[in-house]
Amino acid sequence: MVTLADIRAAADRLRGHAVRTPLLNAPSLDATFGRRIFVKAECLQKTGSFKFRGGFNAVSQTSGGVVAFSSGNHAQGVALAARMLGREAVIVMPSDAPAIKIGNTRGYGAEVVLFDRATEDRDAIGAALVAERGLTLVKPYDDPRVIAGQGTCGLEMVEDLPEDLDEVLVCCGGGGLTSGVALALEGRASVRPVEPEGFDDVTRSLIAGQRLSNATMTGSVCDAVMTPSPGEVTFPILSRLCGPGLVVTDEEALRAMAIAWKHLRIVLEPGGAIALAAGLFHHEGDVAVVASGGNVDAQIFARALAMV
Repeated sequence: MVTLADIRAAADRLRGHAVRTPLLNAPSLDATFGRRIFVKAECLQKTGSFKFRGGFNAVSQTSGGVVAFSSGNHAQGVALAARMLGREAVIVMPSDAPAIKIGNTRGYGAEVVLFDRATEDRDAIGAALVAERGLTLVKPYDDPRVIAGQGTCGLEMVEDLPEDLDEVLVCCGGGGLTSGVALALEGRASVRPVEPEGFDDVTRSLIAGQRLSNATMTGSVCDAVMTPSPGEVTFPILSRLCGPGLVVTDEEALRAMAIAWKHLRIVLEPGGAIALAAGLFHHEGDVAVVASGGNVDAQIFARALAMV
C-alpha cells in the first residue's frame, strides 16, 4: 500500500538531493501541433532519469549494501544513491543494455553483473546475491519505497500544471513511475500509461483486468520500458487510477526524440520519449507528458535526429 503521505515523506527525503525538474512548454511546438503540450523533463534529473527519485528514497531507508536489477536507469539511480549514502551497490544488468548506461553505472561506483535477458532470470540472479552477500534488494518498480519516490515527480506537476490541463501521459514499464504519478495527481488530473509496441503488457492487463506478460524481452529500441509484466504492487494502483493505455511504435519514439531536441533542446532516450510520442501522434487536445529519461547512445540519438 502506497499513500500520498508516503510520497510527501519521500519528497522530504529527496529535498536537497534530487533536482526539481521543469515542466517545459515551447510556443513553436504548440504551434506545430495546434495545441498546448507540456513536457516534464525528467531527463534533467540526476543520472539522467526519474529513477534517481525512487532509488534514493529506497536506499535511504535501508542499511548496508544493496542489489538492484535494471537495464540501466534504475541501475544508475540506485548506484548514485548508494554512493551518496556510503553504501555498497551491486547492479544486475542485461548484457545488451546501452553501453552508456553500463558505463555510467560503473562510473557511479557500483559493481555490475551482466546477464543474458533472453536466457537468464534476473530475479534469480538478484536473489542469489541477496543470499550470498547479505545485500538488500531494491526492485526497479515493485517496491512501495520506489513508487513513493517516483511519485514526487507527480507532486511537482501538481504545483506546475495549468489549472485547466487535466490529462497526463506517462512512460510505463513495470508501472512504478505511472502509479506514483497517478497517486500524486489523484483528483487533479487523469493519468494514462504509454508503452512501446510489442511490450504493451500494462495496456493489455488493464483491459483484461489481470496481470498479463509480454512474450519476449527483446526487439525494441525502448529498452528502458521493456518489462515482463506489470508489478504486483503497481497493478492495483494502475487499475484503480489510470485511464486506458496508449501504445507507440519505435519509429514514433525516435521521431519524438527529434522533435524534443528541435523544440525543447532536451535529449531523450527512446523509452523516455514514448509518452511524448503518444501525446504528439495519438492524442488530441492539450496534454502534459513525462519525458522519463535521456540516457541514449550516440548512434541511436543520431538515428532519431535523422528522422525530421
